[in-house]
Formats: sequence, structure tokens, C-alpha cells
Amino acid sequence: MPAIVLIGAQWGDEGKGKVTDLLGERVDYVVRYSGGNNAGHTVITPDGQKYALHLMPSGALSPNAMIVIGNGVVVDPKVLLAEIDGLAERGVDVSRLRISGDAHLIMPHHRALDRVIERYLGSSRIGTTGRGIGPAYGDKVARIGIRLQDLLDPGILRKKLELALREKNQILFKVYNRKAIDLEATVEEYLEYAERLKPYIAETRAMLWDALDRGDTVLLEGAQATMLDMDHGTYPFVTSSNPTAGGACVGAGIPPTAINKVIAVSKAYTTRVGAGPFPTELFDASGEHLRKIGAEYGTTTGRERRCGWFDAVVARYACRLNGVTDLVITKLDVLTGLPKVPICVGYEINGVRVDDMPMSQTDFHHAKPVYEELDGWWEDITKARTADDLPENARRYIARVEELCNTKISVVGVGPGRDENVVLHPLLP
Repeated sequence: MPAIVLIGAQWGDEGKGKVTDLLGERVDYVVRYSGGNNAGHTVITPDGQKYALHLMPSGALSPNAMIVIGNGVVVDPKVLLAEIDGLAERGVDVSRLRISGDAHLIMPHHRALDRVIERYLGSSRIGTTGRGIGPAYGDKVARIGIRLQDLLDPGILRKKLELALREKNQILFKVYNRKAIDLEATVEEYLEYAERLKPYIAETRAMLWDALDRGDTVLLEGAQATMLDMDHGTYPFVTSSNPTAGGACVGAGIPPTAINKVIAVSKAYTTRVGAGPFPTELFDASGEHLRKIGAEYGTTTGRERRCGWFDAVVARYACRLNGVTDLVITKLDVLTGLPKVPICVGYEINGVRVDDMPMSQTDFHHAKPVYEELDGWWEDITKARTADDLPENARRYIARVEELCNTKISVVGVGPGRDENVVLHPLLP
């Protein structure tokens, strides 16, 4: 079976990790193709164990699938090794991990610049995690980046780092009055990482091509989500990569003709972390309800997530942009107990109703949601496993979301556990 892409349809944190884990036992490869350790997936296994993954693909918890970090990911080796060790201590087999030699490294100067630039921006800050992701991608584009394969050649590593620090240390010291990065200490630190990471570094493109030729199932897992895409999201309040379906080809090195299914994940409401426009954001008791009941705190940062009602304009945009074949709605149970459940069906901008994403940043900042209210439900739905198990009003809500997105809803999450789902249509045959 050809490749499957799994993406987020909102601003991230939709529950992609749960879906990856749900499919993990039925796929042969799980590939992370974008982002860095600014992303996070929380997975709860059937025995109740909770795993917070940041760089490792969520398929790491599958007993069989090969797990791959593709060339489109930026890797902080210290973070990755800590995650490998943490999983190994809990009995997870990490020997199946392979990392593209072309994936770029996050270096100490990237983290330092990320933090100081964000502070310098003040009220205009983007809301980054301060983990060096943006500066690492910036160096990649500027062609002065350092890659995983460079760890295998100490001479190349030193030469590339020396070249990079000529500029970066000048900026840190003379512009921001910060301590310069020490070349020798950094080379020594990263060569220690090299010893441990060497067994995992591979030519992952050829590995995936061979897998596809054999008919193996390859699941491509995006970090972050559509509205954080560098080109198609709410720029400049975005991540520094392309977590949309098109980015899977670039970030993993597979041909677009290999992809035959795109699964998008969306919460039954909307959240985002960091700065930027958010038309349906709630600042009242309803927002607090969603945050509290939904445990809306970032997996990576612990920051409170901003919460709002479901935005069908955003979801429909994501479905069209990514060519979504199957939509997964998570956290429907969080809406239980609300007398009315609004859905944003359009925007009002300068007195004019629009039903599609505005073209300009200015218009999106000024978009006011147009709501359609549906009746809520009070029944506990966490034990529901079929559509008939859901209350009538919950079924109506799902049907209306499906209609507004013009995309088949295949799975509805009714709780955080791996098995707490209503499967309307199988994701895999």
C-alpha cells in the first residue's frame, strides 16, 4: 500500500499522536517529516501509560513499525538522546529508529539567538518556544546549516561551525550583548553526540523508496499543523517549515505519486499556542471550560492554550489545501455538558460576510466569527464506540461539521485513550 500523510487541520495540538499510535500497529514505517522539538505528541497506551514525544515519531510506541526522522526535521541531538534514553528506560525498543543524514542540527547559537531575538521583539514577538527551530531553518535556507552527516566527519563539523560562528558570535555579542559561543566546547559536545547517534544515521530516502516498492505502508507524520505552515498559515505567526501534506514529499524525499491518502486531525473545538490571529478565541467561562476539561496545556512548553469554538472556515481551508480524504475529530467529549455548542460558519469583515479564508493578514486579524448554534448534550460519551452510541445532538454536531468541511469524517475521538474512538469509516482497509 502506498504512503499516507497525517496532518493537523488547525494550529496544532489536535491529537495527531493518538491517530499515529492508532495506526501504528498496521503500518510498516512511521516518518516524521518536518519541525523540531518545538512540537509535541501526547500518547496514552491501553495500560494507561502516558508518553510525551517531541522529536521521536509517535510510531515509536508501535512494536513493529520502523521509525524515521526525515531530512525535513531539525534535530537537537541533546533532546533526541534524552528522549531515546527515556523511552528505553520504559521498555520501548528504540533500535528501529533511523535519522536522515540530511536532517539539519540545532546548534547552541540557534537556541541563543531564538531566545534573545524573541525578547528583543517585545510585544511584537511571534511566541516561539525558544528552542532554536527558526534560526536552524534560517541557516538551512542560507546554506550555512550543519547536518547530521557532518557529525561523522570532525573536520567538516569544525569547519562549518567555525564559519557559522564568525557571524553568529558577532551578532550575539555586539548586537545583543550576549556571551559568544565557544567553538572548541561546542565541537567537543557534538562529537560526543555523534558517537551515540552514529548507529541511527542512514540514507532514509532510499529506505523509504524500497519500502514503497515492496508495497509496505508508510505513514508520514507532520508536526504542528496547517495554519502554522510557513507558506499557507497565518504568517508571520507560523512555524519555520511546511507541516502541510505537500511538505511530506520534501521533508521525507518521497514522490507525490506515492501518496494515496491524507488524514487530517481536528479538535471538536479550536486551540492555538503563541501569538497570532484566532477569530473564535474565547475569553469567558466557555473558554475556561474548554481549557480545563480539555487539559489544554502544551506538551512541549506547558503553556496554556488559547481556546475557541470550532472554526469551519479554517477546517474547510485545511481540507482543500491538503487534499484531505479522511477527517478525524478529536475531543468531542470535552463539549459534553454545554447547553449550546456554536460553530463558526463564516466571518464578517468590514461588514461583509465571507465564507472562505481572507486573502490578507489584515482582513484575517479583523475577522469576526459568524456562529451557528447547535444544541448540546449531557450524556457521557466516553464509552461510545459506534455512531448509535452517541447522543442524537452529538451526532448532529458531527454531521454539521462534516457538511461544512465537505470532507468525510472517519473517526471521532471521545476520550484520550487509544481505544476511546467512534470509527465511522476505517482509516485502513
